[in-house]
Amino acid sequence: MAFLRIIEIKTCTELGYSGGSMTGSHGMHVYVDYNGYHRNGVHDGAWMLEKMIAAANAANVRIVHSYVEEFDGVVSPTGFAAMVLLDESHISAHCYYDKGWLAVDAFTCGGADPNGIADDLDEALRSTMDDLVLIRREEVERFLHEDLEKT
Repeated sequence: MAFLRIIEIKTCTELGYSGGSMTGSHGMHVYVDYNGYHRNGVHDGAWMLEKMIAAANAANVRIVHSYVEEFDGVVSPTGFAAMVLLDESHISAHCYYDKGWLAVDAFTCGGADPNGIADDLDEALRSTMDDLVLIRREEVERFLHEDLEKT
């Protein structure tokens, strides 16, 4: 039997705080989706991880850990998942080779701009893959907050 949990979300005003809306953020998250990613013997997960590390280094963010997992199609579809864990959050990439899909995101909650990281990765990808198509790029503020005072 499946259960559906319904939660009630209240606004700051309903909770008794002045202001009523979030006015600041402490981080930025950039999401990028591509079609047309082709491994072609070169552009595997290790290649992508190398580009992610280079983008992190160019942004002067501290890398805490990095890892890539190649999927051979036995349990999961062929592709990879790559992660660069940062002092101030992460950079990740996930690819389905058979479909040519690549999803990349960069999230920073310090002084670094994740748009620069996404730009560096976009340049590395587009300079080596003529058929790569940018489907979507979005930027979202994270850690929304306001210094709220109870009324």
